[in-house]
Amino acid sequence: MSIWVVLAIAVALAMDAFAVALVTGVTLKRVSGRQTFRLAWHFGLFQALMPIAGWSVGLTVHSLIEKVDHWVAFALLAFVSFRMIIEAVKKNKDEVDKPDPTKGGTLVVMSVATSIDALAVGLSLSLIRVSIWWPALVIGLVAGLFTTIGLHLGRLLSTGSRLGHFAELIGGIVLLGIGVKMLYEHGVFS
Repeated sequence: MSIWVVLAIAVALAMDAFAVALVTGVTLKRVSGRQTFRLAWHFGLFQALMPIAGWSVGLTVHSLIEKVDHWVAFALLAFVSFRMIIEAVKKNKDEVDKPDPTKGGTLVVMSVATSIDALAVGLSLSLIRVSIWWPALVIGLVAGLFTTIGLHLGRLLSTGSRLGHFAELIGGIVLLGIGVKMLYEHGVFS
């Protein structure tokens, strides 16, 4: 498999991580180096490990995972997006009370949700007998880079309190849209 094909796959897989990082940057408004590292590390790590897991599983459970992967991703994204939408519409909530989405359970949920497609890629690569190690490394590095860019771009877009709440609301809707898009791509609405 050529480097260009691997890079194209990595960029395609990193788009969800980029979108979620963008929304996270808008939510946070101020982003520390520690938050950047946590989000980029986790998104990159999960994006690298999921293809390895999918590849390892291979043909044995391909049909089982294929039938539910989009529902799992949708449920995780819907959970995070509904929490964001609720936070955005709360008018009297202090900014200090907002949980940091680069910590705890939210971070894990977002990491899994943005990397479900990578699991399917790993399964696909096992079907065509491609070694997974080089693609997994590239996928993880590209996801980490796109996450960093998205996080800081979101931070730049969040200037102003009103815009921040509006952007958080839009971000929640975008995450939900990503989940619905996954369902559509799997023929749920056909």
